[in-house]
This record gives sequence, C-alpha cells and structure tokens, in this order.
Amino acid sequence: MSVMFSTSSGSTSFQSVICRLQHQRKVKMRQKEEITMVKPKKINKTSTSVTGFGGGRKEQTWGCVKGCGACCKLDKGPSFATPEEIFENPDDIQLYKSMIGPDGWCIHYEQTTRTCSIYSDRPYFCRVEPGVFEELYGIDGKRFNKEACGSCRDTIKAIYGASSQELQNFNRSVRNSN
Repeated sequence: MSVMFSTSSGSTSFQSVICRLQHQRKVKMRQKEEITMVKPKKINKTSTSVTGFGGGRKEQTWGCVKGCGACCKLDKGPSFATPEEIFENPDDIQLYKSMIGPDGWCIHYEQTTRTCSIYSDRPYFCRVEPGVFEELYGIDGKRFNKEACGSCRDTIKAIYGASSQELQNFNRSVRNSN
C-alpha cells in the first residue's frame, strides 16, 4: 500500500513525510537508548478531533469504504514513495513489486467488483491498522486515525480526483463514524 499524508498546513508530498518520519523514528530510537525506563502515559483514544460550524468537537475514526480500492493502485507515480522508501525488509519490497500489475493496480484487485481476491490473507502492508502505521511510518496509536484519514483522502484524490464519488463516500463515512 502506498499512501500520501495530509498535515494541518495542507497536503504534503509523501517523500517529505517519509523523510520526516524516518528522522523522527531515528530520534525516538536514540532517545529510548539514552533515557532510563519511564512508564508512558496510557492512551485510550485513537480518534482525531475536528471542530465544525457547531463549535462542538467530533472525533474522526478511520474506516475502509467498500468499493473504493484507491490504495490498491500500487504504482501511483513519482509523487508517492517507492517500495524501497517504505520498507526496510527486502522480502517486503519484492512482494510489493510482485503484486503490481501492468496497469499499476494490484494483481489481486478485481476492478469490476472493486474487491480484493485475497482480502482475508492480504499482506500486512495492505492493512490500515495502528500497528502497521507504527511499523512502517512511526505513527503512534494516538495519531493513527488522523494520519489514516489524511492518507486515504490524499490517495483517493490522486487516483479518482478531488470531486470524485469515492472521496465523497469516504468523507461521509468518516463524518458518520461516531
């Protein structure tokens, strides 16, 4: 899965986000080595706060939208990270590349039905889950929903367009998630 991220200041190129996240991961690793064990605060929420016209806060929770498939377009072009920039394990790079069909879509993605033929057995990197985002991008659980929502929006815009039905469906799903 290849994705783009959105930041509070607007869309950011995936390349710069990857570089920033890799730097943050290295800094965190150094800090862990330098600091004695301190029990971290327990974080229960994994939602993103958004303020609307009503002034109230609504938590956005990421959710996959049936019939979208934007993340199944594996070869998205130069504005997205390459497998070598995402994965450290050469086996993951090889597996990811082996899944790219001649049209850039995953070979397991059924375009006519917009479904994955191996969904229950798909590789870990095809799963939008807190643990995967932590492993691949260094994004912790409390930021997962915000980053996953932004990532999906950016990917949907890149694949289907900013005024696409897929983006409208995703935004509606996120708004109605709670």
